[in-house]
Amino acid sequence: MDWYPLWNSLRIAAVSSVLVFFSGIGAAYYAAKLPRLLKGFLDVFLTLPMVLPPTVVGYFLLLLVGNRRPLGMALENLGLQLVMDWKGGILAAFAVSFPLMYRTARGAFESFDETLAQAGKTLGLSNAFIFWRIRMPVCRQGILAGAVLAFARALGEYGATSMLIGYTPGRTATISTTVYQLWRTDNDTEALRWVLVNIAISAVFLFMGFRQPGYLCSRAAGCKRPGAERQTEKERSACC
Repeated sequence: MDWYPLWNSLRIAAVSSVLVFFSGIGAAYYAAKLPRLLKGFLDVFLTLPMVLPPTVVGYFLLLLVGNRRPLGMALENLGLQLVMDWKGGILAAFAVSFPLMYRTARGAFESFDETLAQAGKTLGLSNAFIFWRIRMPVCRQGILAGAVLAFARALGEYGATSMLIGYTPGRTATISTTVYQLWRTDNDTEALRWVLVNIAISAVFLFMGFRQPGYLCSRAAGCKRPGAERQTEKERSACC
């Protein structure tokens, strides 16, 4: 049994999840502060890949970074080829999983009690400290849920991936594309094995993510910073 599709799927999902995590949090944080009308337009644009068929998303990605497109040719001149290469799978996985991270993180940020941030500012805490040590811990459950769902979505992505990088054994094959190719060749036994592998990995990550709500920032570690032993009781309560 060739394990390359598993390795390829895991690295694509891992890299895209890291990109989705930070970009999704940033987009959600600033979108939550926008006026209602502007926020609505941004929501439509950023959430559209979630409701479009994955093959349509893959087609748009081909129009954007195809070998004959300006951006695609510019990237190729820089030595970065995305079409029919495993690195293109990162772009495809990012495009389809980003809305999951964005929507859940934005909902978490919008439910955040801003009086906590205001209390931190009155204590002289920096905006960065307030964001990472107050806002993020309070919103950690929603953010962690988005990260886990985004990883699971990236791991099982097929439509956009098959459009952008295709299926080449030992080069671009992923679990999803391998299952399809095995099914096409009537190799149901091997296809079922890969299906079970995908289910097992997704179940493990979902279990780990939702079993540890304090993953991003625990109360024990969330309030530690240089001079933490000199913090007043009000500062510690605002932080934790």
